[in-house]
Amino acid sequence: MRVSAKVDYAVRASVELAAAQERDGALQPVKAEALARAQDIPLKFLENILQGLRQAGIIESRRGPDGGHLLARPAAEISIADVIRAIDGPLAGVGGRRPDQLEYAGSAVPMKEVWIAVRSTLRGLLEQVSLADVAAGDLPDRVSQLTADPRAWAKR
Repeated sequence: MRVSAKVDYAVRASVELAAAQERDGALQPVKAEALARAQDIPLKFLENILQGLRQAGIIESRRGPDGGHLLARPAAEISIADVIRAIDGPLAGVGGRRPDQLEYAGSAVPMKEVWIAVRSTLRGLLEQVSLADVAAGDLPDRVSQLTADPRAWAKR
């Protein structure tokens, strides 16, 4: 799986909003400039990303001098998978198509099942990790188990 810069920025900005709400304990909007500065994201690029997150119902925006952006629902209810889907669509696509829509011929027929298994594995992890988990630095045990394996860190 390749994670685009746009998705990486979207996740980081969303986690930053979750962390701000956790710190303040209140729903205080955060300005795009503050998000961009905190995560070293180009502001113009971030504004485009925030628009996509807003359209997907992940964040809300408030206008005015005290305005800014905040999560549309509690951070514990928003998974990393939700943010990825809001920006890039389905978690695992092959040539722009969902794995269940693929049709192969001959000896490649089993590849459909491989791609569906890849999608299932991604869902199984990314749907378990919420913005609140990342903001609090308290990742699910499954993440710790996977990263404890030295093979996870191997460069291949």
